[in-house]
Amino acid sequence: MQSQPAPSSSSPPIAVIPTRENAPPRTALARWLLGGGRLDRLRNEHKTYPWFQVVWLTGVDYFSSLAYQPGIALLAAGLLAPTATLVLVAVTLFGALPVYAKVAQRSYVGQGSIAMLENLLQGWWSKIVVLVLIGFAATDFVITMTLSAADAARHAVENPYFHLHLAHTHMLLTLGLLALLAVVFLIGFREAIHLAAFVAIPYLALNLIVFSVGLLHILFHPDLISRWKFSLLGSADWTGIFIASSLIFPKLALGLSGFETGVSVMPLISGGPQESSDPLPPENGSASLAPEEPPRERIRSTEKLLTLAAGIMAVLLLLSSFTSALLVPEAVYQPGGPASGRVPSFMAHQLFGPIFGTIYDLSTIAILWFAGASAMAGLVNLIPRYLPRFGMAPRWVSYRRPMVLVLFGINVIVTLAFGASVDKQGGAYATGVLALILSAAVAVTLSKWRESRARPQGRLLGVSSAAYFLLVTCVFAFTFVANVFERPDGVIISFIFIFLVLALSGVSRYLRSRELRVSEVLFLNNQSQELWPQVAGRKVNLVPVQGLGPESRAEKAADIRSHYKISGPIAFLHVHLLDNRSDFLAHLRLRVYPEQENFVIDVYGAVAIPNTIAYVSELLDPKSIFLVLSRRNLMTQAFDYLFWGEGEIGLMVYTILIRYWEWTKQLASHPTLYLMSR
Repeated sequence: MQSQPAPSSSSPPIAVIPTRENAPPRTALARWLLGGGRLDRLRNEHKTYPWFQVVWLTGVDYFSSLAYQPGIALLAAGLLAPTATLVLVAVTLFGALPVYAKVAQRSYVGQGSIAMLENLLQGWWSKIVVLVLIGFAATDFVITMTLSAADAARHAVENPYFHLHLAHTHMLLTLGLLALLAVVFLIGFREAIHLAAFVAIPYLALNLIVFSVGLLHILFHPDLISRWKFSLLGSADWTGIFIASSLIFPKLALGLSGFETGVSVMPLISGGPQESSDPLPPENGSASLAPEEPPRERIRSTEKLLTLAAGIMAVLLLLSSFTSALLVPEAVYQPGGPASGRVPSFMAHQLFGPIFGTIYDLSTIAILWFAGASAMAGLVNLIPRYLPRFGMAPRWVSYRRPMVLVLFGINVIVTLAFGASVDKQGGAYATGVLALILSAAVAVTLSKWRESRARPQGRLLGVSSAAYFLLVTCVFAFTFVANVFERPDGVIISFIFIFLVLALSGVSRYLRSRELRVSEVLFLNNQSQELWPQVAGRKVNLVPVQGLGPESRAEKAADIRSHYKISGPIAFLHVHLLDNRSDFLAHLRLRVYPEQENFVIDVYGAVAIPNTIAYVSELLDPKSIFLVLSRRNLMTQAFDYLFWGEGEIGLMVYTILIRYWEWTKQLASHPTLYLMSR
């Protein structure tokens, strides 16, 4: 395919014609639903903050897993929980943290590893990988909302002061918290940096108090350590223990959640006075990873944010696993026991009494609810960045209120299906988290390998770096596979989300295939801009052609005039397709030049020939349009059209134009259409 020429810097865009995409809503309900703002058009109007304030917005997602992680570790590893957690911390600090530091360097507009993979791959493979990852991300974020709400409700129900009033209301409380989440987002939720700090800092302080006092209690009772070591070393040495812990650690993978959020908040991080502009995705939502000049201060600040969050979490995970393994009896944390799913809360009540324990429960409920809000914000900003741009979602997906209502409905279904059980949702949550981290590791490995090949002078260092991240990728691949075999229900749920995303995307792409599919039109040069008034406005007859030379065009013009009674010049339209036809919207570039008494219009940057012809004809408003029928197999032509933008061009142009004229009520004033056989 021909490359796309650059437009003239002085050429203004041609006026955009009205389409379903840019038309105002026609009913009161539609106006309300679409009135909450678009999610795929981000602007540099938001306020930025120092990284040490933004870290708490990441933390409400990351740190909230402390509410249930110690219980999961005890159930999965028992007395091995501290050593298995130590392996988890090592993977976090030497695996996930370096990976996402590299993601921050390469995707600093907040689009994360999914955008990296989209840019590393090409065409339909790129789109399919993104859709699969969106399915895993949807699993992660939806289960974050439902699991967090369920765990918050359980903390409320099990509290001794609330239990008498809230007994047997666990499901209602969970649904109520999800409904509150939806209402807040319908009204208008913004990333509340200060509110996130107000929620996260007290929660961390309370946990530090509980685990520190628990550690002091253990130090004053050394027999607890002796019994733990005796039970631990009774059947194996330390080497065997750490091998067993390494095999068990995938069950603790929920402790890795939060890194994708750490990258997604990058646009909120201030880069200092020397980086006053905020790098955000273009308004059309493309996957361009970043501007040409990297915001180095913002990247360094993000690396500090990720390091601080990982460091805090590492310390608290080690403290929580060690103290809970030694202080909480096995019968207490088993399913149905008083500490089931709420081990830190149980320790707070046991060590300090019900008043402090209640304060701890309220803080836990707050951060769990806010973690759900963080997940909702992540999902309503993730999906509109991709699916509408791919043509794989209806128009309303780009708007906040319809998205929130759909997600609330999905949350209700998931909650009812799992009975608001935290334990039953853990597998799906871990699968989504690990899939995203694995995708980030793969993206960084591919990126480092390509960079090493592009820079011969630093190839050895680049290959070594790529090899390290390949090793990290293997670790996360093992963790993902082990989690799938251990808890297959998680991958089954993820596959349900993936299937729904793929199926709905395919149906949407099919239904939207007859849209005009053009986002902007620019002139390639000043001559084209000056000639346009001579061809637009019922002045020419439009004849789409495929690669004809001047002599062939002259013969075709003579043939048309000999068979049809037309007046005025002929404008031959030649559409140049992009190599990548998987994109949905086109950014067209027009070149117009005279040829004897006729004109030639070259169009570059198209993703579908019929849609481009239809769009240009509406801009041109010709007297008549001559369309050629190919008489080839219609089923083959349909696939050629859906996937490659070609196919039966004449019939598709006719169908697209008739559909557009019916919508705009222009049937009485449209050009005359001629369908000709070859």
